[in-house]
Amino acid sequence: MPDIETSADVELLVRTFYGRALTDPVIGFIFVDVARLDLEAHLPRITAFWETILLGSRSYSGGAFRPHAELNAKVRLRTGHFDRWLWLWEQTVDEHFVGERAELAKSHARRVAAAFVERLQVAPAGGGRDAAPAEEDLPLAPITIERSHAQASGAAHAALRRPRP
Repeated sequence: MPDIETSADVELLVRTFYGRALTDPVIGFIFVDVARLDLEAHLPRITAFWETILLGSRSYSGGAFRPHAELNAKVRLRTGHFDRWLWLWEQTVDEHFVGERAELAKSHARRVAAAFVERLQVAPAGGGRDAAPAEEDLPLAPITIERSHAQASGAAHAALRRPRP
C-alpha cells in the first residue's frame, strides 16, 4: 500500500472520508441537515487544508475552527461526535495508505479533534455570534490523544443520539 504522496492521494482520502461521514448514522446529520454541506463546493477547501498539512503545499489559508463553532451554535458538538469523525478518518486512511504521511494524517486529525473539543466546551450552544470565539489558526504540529480507537468508537455509539428539533 502506498503512502500519501500527491494531491490526487489527498483528494481520494478526503472524498472517501466525506462519502462515509455524510451517510454515517452518528454524525451524518451534522453534515447533511445542520451544515447542509455541498461536498463539491467544500472539497477544494478541505483538500487544500490536508495538502498543506501532509504535502507542505501551503495552499490553505484561514482557520478551521470558526465554521465548527458556528455549527456548535446550531447543534451541540460533543466529544462523541469528534470521536466518531476521528474513527472514520483513521479507518479511511488505513484502508488506502500506509507510511509517514498516513500516520501524520491520523495524528494531526487527533490533534485537531482534541483542540476543537476543548475550545467548544467553553462556547455556548445555540448562541449565534457569541458561540464563535475569536479565530485562531491551529498550529500544524501533530499531538497524540491518550485514548484508544475502540473507546472512541464505542463512546460515540453509546453516548450519542440524533437530537430532535
